[in-house]
Amino acid sequence: MARRGDRVRERRTLTPLSFCPSLPAKLINGGVAGFVGVTCVFPIDLAKTRLQNQKTGPVLYTSMSDCLIKTVRSEGCFGMYRGAAVNLALVTPEKAVKLAANDLFRRLLPRDGHKPGVVGEMLAGCGAGVCQVIITTPMEMLKIQLQDAGRIEAQRRRLSRQDEASRCRPGETKSPTATQITGELLRTKGISGLYRGLGATLLRDVPFSIIYFPLFSHLNSAGGCGVDGRAPFYWSFLSGCFAGSTAAVVVNPADVIKTRLQSSTKGNQGDVYNGVTDCVRKILRNEGPSAFLKGAYCRALVIAPLFGIVQVVYFLGVGERLLGISLPLQN
Repeated sequence: MARRGDRVRERRTLTPLSFCPSLPAKLINGGVAGFVGVTCVFPIDLAKTRLQNQKTGPVLYTSMSDCLIKTVRSEGCFGMYRGAAVNLALVTPEKAVKLAANDLFRRLLPRDGHKPGVVGEMLAGCGAGVCQVIITTPMEMLKIQLQDAGRIEAQRRRLSRQDEASRCRPGETKSPTATQITGELLRTKGISGLYRGLGATLLRDVPFSIIYFPLFSHLNSAGGCGVDGRAPFYWSFLSGCFAGSTAAVVVNPADVIKTRLQSSTKGNQGDVYNGVTDCVRKILRNEGPSAFLKGAYCRALVIAPLFGIVQVVYFLGVGERLLGISLPLQN
């Protein structure tokens, strides 16, 4: 009878419903991790956006460091965090949904109490990627337009050939606010305006999650030790960094397309894009295939520590500890 009871309890711990009590903890973990990670890497993300939006002709920024230096000189130190408020406000639900959805799908896919295989892990990552774009697309739309406002203003000043005395000093560059951008998009295009670039976001986030989650899972499992089978925090951090940077570089072409589609057309020089296919065709024609790798180095530098921090917080179980829930075994 004792063995039968043990088997019943074991089956209960493996059913999808057993995930539900820990869902709030997973949401807390994802939110805290996303908030901390974005705060640390946001200046690099700003440089990535501005480098990706540079098209043909004279360029304003030659590298990530050049972009950050010129941003500080023209916009002040706070210029490196242009658009950070929107990102920080929405990254909590975005990361929470992504991590919690992946965890949920991983528990729904196994049959007869077995762990999901590689295909199951990829399907779980795919589901997580699809779920997150509901929040990611409007968040990135607003963030990118705010981040790129400084580059557009600097480009306008260069084209107008203003003399040194008339150039804006730090803090003088005017840029729209997130509220103004949101209001204009809703007024002119409705809710669909906030979801411009949705297709490109799916092309980026779904493959990213398909690559990232299985790769991280196997790397993290390789470092499992101790009676609970959990990897130490530093191994989870390194696994998150490697898996995140690898997936980020692979999907960088889709990120370039998404950035171009979601950027403001006001004050921009060059092509205006009418969808993913049109964007790909014009980039290939005017800039060549290498343009799809713009910002790849910056994106890897953003994603590596971001997902390293995310996974450390997630697997340390901050949310579980706050809610008094026992930490689950590594799966």
